[in-house]
Amino acid sequence: MSVEIKIVKALKKYGDNTVISNLDLEIKKGEFFTLLGPSGCGKTTLLRMIAGFNSIEGGDFYFNDKRINDMDPGVRNIGMVFQNYAIFPHLSVNDNVAFGLTNRKIEKKEIASRTDEFLKLMQIDEFKDRMPERLSGGQQQRVALARALVIKPDVLLMDEPLSNLDAKLRVEMRSVIKDIQHKVGITCVYVTHDQEEAMAISDRIAVMNKGVIQQIGTPKDLYQRPSNLFVATFIGYTNTINTKLKNKNNKFYIEFGDIDVEVANIANDVKEQDVIASIRPEEFYLDEDGLVKGKIISSVFLGLNTHYEVKLDGVENTIELVQESSIDNIIPNDSIVKLSIKKEKINIFSIDGLSNLVRD
Repeated sequence: MSVEIKIVKALKKYGDNTVISNLDLEIKKGEFFTLLGPSGCGKTTLLRMIAGFNSIEGGDFYFNDKRINDMDPGVRNIGMVFQNYAIFPHLSVNDNVAFGLTNRKIEKKEIASRTDEFLKLMQIDEFKDRMPERLSGGQQQRVALARALVIKPDVLLMDEPLSNLDAKLRVEMRSVIKDIQHKVGITCVYVTHDQEEAMAISDRIAVMNKGVIQQIGTPKDLYQRPSNLFVATFIGYTNTINTKLKNKNNKFYIEFGDIDVEVANIANDVKEQDVIASIRPEEFYLDEDGLVKGKIISSVFLGLNTHYEVKLDGVENTIELVQESSIDNIIPNDSIVKLSIKKEKINIFSIDGLSNLVRD
């Protein structure tokens, strides 16, 4: 159980509309891999192509070395968890979980054994005789997951499985899904538009936009070193500032009005140019000796952190500053503050936003 997935030059069209073109992707055996992007970016379309629910107009899809393009979904040995759970309302929890095994005409003794195993694994064995209408959303999601896994699929495919749950249950269930996936060791392809969800559960993430994979990497890589401006602004929040990159004695700086702030890890062959600086709100920090000056416009207290809107000297747009909340008063509006920036955390993009000029 568990396979490597390889996709070579995938093409998906609906009539004259090309949704995915020339897409290459490799997913490792046993990996929790997430397709992340805004609505309409092609992530669910790609998942359904892997499942066999969508036609493939071009390219090759492989499970290990086996080409699956023309294989019926029923023989691809996949488990699927949908957004709406797709639990049978007329069957008990036990019978829902056992459904795939029954369809495969497994012996009754083995059906009972494997069903019990996954009911216990998902911690829903005490509800096995209940009907779905008497289950909470989280319990229904556990039933759907147990039903997908009990058949011992090679691949687990999950399409926005937590979007119908409330915020607290989403956090609980993403931990459950990650833990179960690691215990079972199955290759998992997960679709979501929720960046925090993707960051919390994934080994690697592919960020998609308009049918194109923008970047593949670990959550840490995508957050700290996005490959382009789209990834930087889609993963979390970042301040973007149009500025100029300068070279002084082989050190690089960006302009903040009359102040130049040093940046790190720019390759020496990069020329002076207009750029877009991307600085996360937490990478600014209050510093009495800081070179960057600004005025507090507003503040929002969010418990652990306080978010400030700040107008920097010489910078047209305001920026967001996040500071750990203190026991003292929140900084009043109109206060003048001095800031420094963690230079190694700054990302510098070409003016078209297509490439990151920072090199690790």
